[in-house]
Amino acid sequence: MESFKNIGIIGAGSMGIGIAQIASNADCNVILFDINKSASEQAVKKLEKVLLRLIEKGKINTIKKDSILNNIKIAESLESMKGSDLIIEAIVENSSIKKDLFSNLESIVSNDCVLATNTSSISITSLASCLKNPIRFIGIHFFNPAPIMSLIEIIPALQTNDNLVKEIHQLLLNWGKTPVVAKDTPGFIVNRIARPFYSEALRIYEEQIADFATIDFAMKHIGRFKMGPFELMDFIGNDVNYAVTKSVFEAFYYDPRYRPSFTQKQYSDAGWYGRKSKKGYYDYNNELSSPSKDEKLLKQIFERILVMLINEAMDALYLGIASEQDIELAMIKGVNYPKGLINWGKEKSFTWVVSKIDALYEIYHEDRYRCSPLLRTKASL
Repeated sequence: MESFKNIGIIGAGSMGIGIAQIASNADCNVILFDINKSASEQAVKKLEKVLLRLIEKGKINTIKKDSILNNIKIAESLESMKGSDLIIEAIVENSSIKKDLFSNLESIVSNDCVLATNTSSISITSLASCLKNPIRFIGIHFFNPAPIMSLIEIIPALQTNDNLVKEIHQLLLNWGKTPVVAKDTPGFIVNRIARPFYSEALRIYEEQIADFATIDFAMKHIGRFKMGPFELMDFIGNDVNYAVTKSVFEAFYYDPRYRPSFTQKQYSDAGWYGRKSKKGYYDYNNELSSPSKDEKLLKQIFERILVMLINEAMDALYLGIASEQDIELAMIKGVNYPKGLINWGKEKSFTWVVSKIDALYEIYHEDRYRCSPLLRTKASL
């Protein structure tokens, strides 16, 4: 879109340079700024290495590589963003720091410049409140690694102009991405609905029903998930995953459905983050343990986690967090689930899902296992 030709990116971490690569690949003029200029320079050098590997794999040619790099300019200061049509912030997850940044930007850019945040956990409405003209503010949540992951969540603030949502949606389609629109609630779509994949797996482990390897194997062997919950948490980083879980829990006014796990907190406190620290739920310096092959146990694990995921997806639909189509797209494209959770519920039958959740509630009598009203209604039809 010609109206979004000049793109500003603030933050030269892996996410910032990834977004810069996407915009540059779409022939946009990109200005990259980081408070540490050397971070921007190092990010561009790393991008060049990535592009050289893509040439080796035959995915791009030298002309395209040069074009992508030439489209990215390193900014000396925020003032360099003055001519931007769209600025996407990808800095530290701190509300006050982000608000200070956007307040400064508003005094630099034109009234037509769209300001966007890539936050995964902070309220878009809250961030927009720092602006004199909040109708031009929006959440554009990319998933890491941004150039590879197709899904992008668009989150309008309460103050955002409705037309802006449509314009950003079209822009992201033009960039070759899969955009979905989410209501500004904790976790948006993916980080909200995916919580039971981790939390229920941790609960099963804490109840000594199965070990990490067996729970992971159950989800891959029966559910056809590409990664098990503990493998995925180790890949994401236990520090990161725990922080998101804690943030969602607090933002939901301590709803027990989203309560963090003591186990995950301990692993995070110990510095056992996963692959990046060589030790997490698995010790990557030693041979990994073998799972149990007890089919009855594996089925029990898989079904317990699955019904919790379906319940969460149905509750998101019930509360208007997103459309059914966008919820399904988000979980397939954002976290590589083998199929959409709502469709999975239809296949299994909503009656079956409700009976499983009610059985869990009868055992625990915890609000964690409350059934979504929409799910119960669908099951009664």
